[in-house]
Amino acid sequence: MAPEQQLVTRLLHEWRGGNKEALDQLMPLVYDQLRRLASRCLYAERPEHTLRATALVNEAYLRLVDSNAAFNDRVHFYAVAAKLLRHILVDHAKAQNRQKRGGGAERLPIEDAILVGPGPTPGLVELDDALNLLAVHDGRKSEIVEMIFFGGLTYEEVAAALDISAATVHRELKMAKAWLHRELARN
Repeated sequence: MAPEQQLVTRLLHEWRGGNKEALDQLMPLVYDQLRRLASRCLYAERPEHTLRATALVNEAYLRLVDSNAAFNDRVHFYAVAAKLLRHILVDHAKAQNRQKRGGGAERLPIEDAILVGPGPTPGLVELDDALNLLAVHDGRKSEIVEMIFFGGLTYEEVAAALDISAATVHRELKMAKAWLHRELARN
């Protein structure tokens, strides 16, 4: 493990042990990675998305600081951060959808909608619904998708977090992607 990774793990343990100065030392170390994760999460969103990476990181940071999670190590911290980023984005998307529901949208008869053909790519809310459904069927596959795509963790880091091999991560990710593709295509 790299010295910086060891330092993050040590500071996480000290912070949870009650050392408030450890949090001050920890944030500069993890902020850039959290910002990269947030940017990655927002990359697939529409250009006029109202939530920016900095705001997403700040919200995640506040939730992480307020949480009572006992982080085992750096990988566990980023796995929890990935889950938080996902939930923040989904909550934001749901709030936007509530505001837009019926807001001047043109009504289209169902017969015309069917003729339009393939629709836009599934949104974040639909992906979240599909991931939640996958979690019901196979929680580990859902966690793998979340850690890799929302958390930016490597196969090796996910393998370590879940105590499985990197080959198993790769195999289960392929199966999860196929399942999610089929589920999202249904909608």
